[in-house]
Amino acid sequence: MIKFKNNEYQCSMELTLDLIGGKWKALILWHLGDITLRYSELRRILPKVTAKMLTQQLRELEVSGLVKRFIYTEIPPKVEYSLTQAGKSLLPILDTMCKWGQSYADEYNECEQNEQNEQNEQNEQEKNRILIKGIE
Repeated sequence: MIKFKNNEYQCSMELTLDLIGGKWKALILWHLGDITLRYSELRRILPKVTAKMLTQQLRELEVSGLVKRFIYTEIPPKVEYSLTQAGKSLLPILDTMCKWGQSYADEYNECEQNEQNEQNEQNEQEKNRILIKGIE
C-alpha cells in the first residue's frame, strides 16, 4: 500500500498512472520539457484540448508537484508553467513512450499495408479466375 496526498494506492504503477494518466497530462508534461511556456502557448501547441480541461490538468499537475506555476504581478497578468524536478524526472519515460508510439505506429501501418496488398492480390487473382472461366 502506497500513501500519497491523502490517497492510497495498491502499487506504484497505480500512483504513476493517477499522476500522469488521462488524455492530456503526459502531453502537457512532454511539451513543457525543459522550457517554460505561457498558458496561451500551451493552448496553441494543444489545440484539441479545451481551455477548461487545460486549466484543470495544469492545476492537477501543479498540486501533484510535477508542474510549477509562476504568476507575474503585472498588467496584463502573466502566468508561466514549467516542470519541477519531479516533472523533469519523467522526461526519459515520456521520451521512451514517444519512441514506442512511433515504432508501434510504423509497424502497424506496415502490417496494414501488407494486408491491403495481399487483399488486392487476392482480388486480382479472383478476377483472373473469372476471366479464364468465361473464356473456356
